[in-house]
Amino acid sequence: MPESDLILLALDDYQILQLFERALTASSYRIAVARDRISLDKTMQETSPALLIIAEHFSDNSGLELSKLMMERFPTLPVLFFAARESSEILQNALKAGISGCLFPPLVSGDIAEAVELALKKSLRIGDWTRREVRRTTASLEQRVNELQKLETILDHIEDGVIILDSRDELLLINPAARRAFGIGKEDISGKNVFDIIPHQDLRSLISMGRSNPNQYHEIRFEDERVFNAQYAPIPGIGIAVTLQNITYLKQIEHMKNEFVSTVSHDLRSPLTAIMGYVELLDRVGPVNEQQKDFIQRVQASVQNVTALINDLLELGRIEAGISGLVGTVPLDAVLKFALDEINLQIAEKKINLQTSIPVDVPLIYGNPVRIRQMLDNLLGNALKYTPVGGDIKISITVDGDQLLFQISDTGPGIPPADQPHIFEKFYRGSNVSTKVIGSGLGLAIVKSIVETHHGRIWVNSVYGKGSTFVVVLPLIKVGKTPHL
Repeated sequence: MPESDLILLALDDYQILQLFERALTASSYRIAVARDRISLDKTMQETSPALLIIAEHFSDNSGLELSKLMMERFPTLPVLFFAARESSEILQNALKAGISGCLFPPLVSGDIAEAVELALKKSLRIGDWTRREVRRTTASLEQRVNELQKLETILDHIEDGVIILDSRDELLLINPAARRAFGIGKEDISGKNVFDIIPHQDLRSLISMGRSNPNQYHEIRFEDERVFNAQYAPIPGIGIAVTLQNITYLKQIEHMKNEFVSTVSHDLRSPLTAIMGYVELLDRVGPVNEQQKDFIQRVQASVQNVTALINDLLELGRIEAGISGLVGTVPLDAVLKFALDEINLQIAEKKINLQTSIPVDVPLIYGNPVRIRQMLDNLLGNALKYTPVGGDIKISITVDGDQLLFQISDTGPGIPPADQPHIFEKFYRGSNVSTKVIGSGLGLAIVKSIVETHHGRIWVNSVYGKGSTFVVVLPLIKVGKTPHL
């Protein structure tokens, strides 16, 4: 048979106490009596009563204040408040304090038993609701914990590196793959600034530039020739995520492919030279008619186009092989001025509005001036080629810390989003480029190779139908360090 509920009585008045004891005993409740404040605390601690009945004044203390203290210590404890006189003020204060109910004289045993039963039922309902909520919340928390454990297991075992930063660039998470990539041990680095822990220039550039120009196709290079593709993604309310994929093997495959293309291109030059020589000799061995002349001219044009393509491939191969030629300090602003002088006439013919923003005393970079000029010529040539008559071209050079930023924007047709990840690939041409536009599809590949051999980065921001902006980032010469390519 289950044990009956224990009711704790904290009542000074002996007659009132006797009344409550008789009423509760008759209803089969167990009784505990607190004679003073000390015994009240002790009984509460030792017996865990189902209900406390306390007088308005108990042991020279305010019953209301004692009730508040008890409910703070035992939040699920129901309390009945007994006052010597009925008062709306007392009732209001008691209910405001969270007391279950009030009892006022005159009282009979039935009133007391009914009030106690109601208070206990209310407490039971609250307890049941609380237990259900606890179970529901616990189940939800367990599910979340399981999901987090699964996510943690995934992050621990995937080969891609993941770095999560808050808005102050402090580390929230870095998984083992990212730790291995940057040579970080197992020590706890949460809350530390990422640049203090990972002083890698490529990562710093990605994060600092990402907020204004998010770039999904950024490369992080290491001295041991490892290469990672890095992606920057803002996370609303948290910060940013940087993911890393090791693409070293793809770079090695690309290098082997480039060597093969370079070899084949070199071997093709000799027969092409022979074809061109024999075609030029045709009119010397006998007269040719107009149709034959037209055929000869077409052969010559085709051979010249193929020869130009092969020359571009060989040039690209030399760049990728690191054959730099003469290197030294390069004033980018001066090289840009010479490149613009070469196309001033074409700019005027197309009535293009050219805007430049170049600061005074642009810092020097280290590199091959011929290659830098080639890079600028290709970017300027593309902007000029695709900008319509009366369009705009904007060129700027800015300094950002220890880097030099070159930007060139045009108001051409723009690049479709699906094409943008591929425009620096060899032979790739945008899907919206007319076949009438002359080009081999190697210009931007050459630009990218030149930029990378100078330890820089390049990307494009383009809005289809409105134009494109190419951004080149090149490192400045560092004081006390010997630059090299």
